[in-house]
Amino acid sequence: MRYRHHVFVCENRRSPDDPRGCCAAKGSEAIRAALKAEIARRGLKREIRANSAGCLDACAHGPTVVVYPEGVWYGHVRVEDVPEIVERHLVNGEPVRRLLLERF
Repeated sequence: MRYRHHVFVCENRRSPDDPRGCCAAKGSEAIRAALKAEIARRGLKREIRANSAGCLDACAHGPTVVVYPEGVWYGHVRVEDVPEIVERHLVNGEPVRRLLLERF
């Protein structure tokens, strides 16, 4: 099965004393769950796949989400951002500018 979009959510977990921190401690698991729920609610499961990812090496910007095939990187994503990401980017093809990580 070929998907129109793959969405990867960093769920990397590090020890609490690691200075880089980790996306899992910042709520990335809930973000992926919200993405999966929103995708299912809209009947898009055959077109869009939300996966967990290991470290995406953008820890300071976490939780980090990457959308392929475009290669669009989002940072500081919150559960509240999920409906906007799905509607604007995944459905309408317009990245959510306020969440973009430009250097990626």
